[in-house]
Amino acid sequence: EVAIVVGGGNIFRGELGEKWGIERAEADNIGMIATVANSLMLRGVLTAKSNVDVRAMTAIPIQTVAEPFIRLRAVRHLELGRMIILAAGTGNPYVTTDYPAVQRALELRADAILAAKNGTDGIYTSDPRHNPDAQRYRNVEYNSVIRRNLRALDQSAVLLARDHELPIHVFNFDEPGLMYRICDGEDVGTLISSAPDELVETEREQHTMRVAVPAD
Repeated sequence: EVAIVVGGGNIFRGELGEKWGIERAEADNIGMIATVANSLMLRGVLTAKSNVDVRAMTAIPIQTVAEPFIRLRAVRHLELGRMIILAAGTGNPYVTTDYPAVQRALELRADAILAAKNGTDGIYTSDPRHNPDAQRYRNVEYNSVIRRNLRALDQSAVLLARDHELPIHVFNFDEPGLMYRICDGEDVGTLISSAPDELVETEREQHTMRVAVPAD
């Protein structure tokens, strides 16, 4: 059972709104609309390229193009084998994409979150772009993410996941097949959970590595 929470940073980012002098709440509203556009594009591609029945659901009223998010309806879609795409975050400003991803996962009784980050292959002890000795975490405990300000996800999202012991796998969205490998139990990216911190002992990987940052 798969539910996808989409961001809108490829269409509109907060930095652009700030540059244009747009009030934060209004900029966040634009961002939510951007996530709706992305959800429709993704639904269209998945429908065209697969046999999966895909439904888009939004946290803001826009019923001519997508369903409103109703928890029990979303659960039913999943039970019937449908994939759901969740857009518009929580429907409120001042909230990043990370928090509603955790919130929706809890509402839908998900087993885990797979946090796909652009150009990011995990969480590091420091920024590997500036520190050649930075090491990737295999596992990192929720409180370590907060205490060390590792910027894996928005801190409020990490705290919510911690309080409900919901594991989060951070991995590189740009590398095909990683979601399958994670579900098969392979050592990919970084797992945020209640397990003790554990660093990857292998030498620094040869491809470009970046510290995970909050998604938009």
